[in-house]
Amino acid sequence: MVADDHSLFREGLKELLATVPEFSVVGTAGDGDEALSLVRQHRPDILLLDVQMPGPAAAVVVECACRLSPTTRTAVLAMHDDTALMEDLLLRGAAAYLVKNMARDELVAALTTVMHSSGNVLVSVPQGAIRALGRGSPDTEEPSPRELAILRLVAQGMTNRQIASRLHLAEATVKRHLTNVYGKLGAVSRADAVRRAGTLGLIDFS
Repeated sequence: MVADDHSLFREGLKELLATVPEFSVVGTAGDGDEALSLVRQHRPDILLLDVQMPGPAAAVVVECACRLSPTTRTAVLAMHDDTALMEDLLLRGAAAYLVKNMARDELVAALTTVMHSSGNVLVSVPQGAIRALGRGSPDTEEPSPRELAILRLVAQGMTNRQIASRLHLAEATVKRHLTNVYGKLGAVSRADAVRRAGTLGLIDFS
């Protein structure tokens, strides 16, 4: 579900997401009250919410959306990378903080990550990186040997469950390691993480 008070931008997002087979826009809203009404009605997998709209503040909408539809994950759209606002919204239950100047492919990849993650709080900064709340910038730390081992199995096309079985780990542990990898590499998806690690010479495809 898309909520933005600028009709042209809202319709543009709707048309963009309609081109992605994995997504279907079930409703659009122009203010916070309408967004909450539609969340109650449709219980969407993702609410893509503009941070500045008429009606309740974004923080209120995020909290209410979590109560109305606990399975709905809210991705907030903002004009700027505001750390204080970002952390407040994430702590209130937002699943992602996305900046409007990100590229089309980055937006799709970020929403796909949000949809398939299980409770991982993700942040997208202007450079397109996704990192876990509380972590530093993407280039402050290299992936650990365990994280690289998991990434090599991802490169082989293995699922989280298959990786967990291979390495004798809990599936949640695999997900946590992958979230850490995304943050360290500035990646927006599994494929992007593999590509970036390969470019940096961290994993060998031979």
